Amino acid sequence: MICYDRLWKTLIDKHMKKMDLKEQTGISNATLAKLGKNQPVNMEVIERICIKLECNIEDVIEIKP
Repeated sequence: MICYDRLWKTLIDKHMKKMDLKEQTGISNATLAKLGKNQPVNMEVIERICIKLECNIEDVIEIKP
């Protein structure tokens, strides 16, 4: 199962809100909702998030059995 808990922790560490992430990366409300529900999103979205947050993919996503 895909889990974005690390993304939310990274946002907290960087003093950002979900809406800040949405605005700064250009992701849609639907994509933000998918992230909130731990649903798969396009890797391009993950890449944009990593670039904006200046972090690695492991700081955003993890796979849980």
